Amino acid sequence: MARQPNLFAFPSVDALATTLRAYIITCQTAGLHRHDSFKVAVSGGSLPKTLAQALLAPPNSAEDTVKFDKWEIFFADERAVPLDHEESNYGLLKKELLDKIPAELGKPLVHPIDVAHLDDTQELADQYEQLLVKSFAQRDSVKLPIFDLLLLGCGPDGHTCSLFPGHELLRETAAWVAPIEDSPKPPPRRITLTLPVVTHGVKIAFVATGGGKKEILKKIFEEAAGLPCALVNEGAGERCSWFTDTAAVEGVSFPRRGSL
Repeated sequence: MARQPNLFAFPSVDALATTLRAYIITCQTAGLHRHDSFKVAVSGGSLPKTLAQALLAPPNSAEDTVKFDKWEIFFADERAVPLDHEESNYGLLKKELLDKIPAELGKPLVHPIDVAHLDDTQELADQYEQLLVKSFAQRDSVKLPIFDLLLLGCGPDGHTCSLFPGHELLRETAAWVAPIEDSPKPPPRRITLTLPVVTHGVKIAFVATGGGKKEILKKIFEEAAGLPCALVNEGAGERCSWFTDTAAVEGVSFPRRGSL
């Protein structure tokens, strides 16, 4: 039985961002030791704004440096829309974080979707999976890509990436990236990393803030109920950490971790 995920609760988003930065830099250091790069998957929603707050703060020491030139960023899910569309996760990350990175920190290698295939989500997913194969499997055949870190959000229904409660995609085990045409949240056409890819990350971090999240976090941590976020908790165990504010976990009966 995998050990339980780590739940951190902070009095404010500012305090959360400071600890999230330290956590990401620890993951970065491990990735650089492993393969001289830092392979990250990022989702959308409110996450990019919190990431910017964490990562664009000035460093406190040499060890506290974000080495963006070593980062390779993939998208945990993406909407089948042009990159400059308001619903694009790439567009959101670009606006909130990528465009604000100071030149001296270097530029990450970023992998957006191939917009030539917007009208065919299966082809869009296949093309994105090929990007992963190129990055993760060039030296030997691997069963699954293993990200150094996946940075994820949690929807009010317990979805993460574009993996929704009760959806057949939760049972997908062969594909690394899968299309979805019927997302219950608009826009309906998307691609997403599959559950085995998410749960096989070296580390997985969820960021969930605000009182609007407390009901679903109660379900995830107390009932599980097959919710996608709960399935990640079960599959990843202690490799999974939740960064929340106290408003989001008010009334949630689950042991909190005091520090990293």
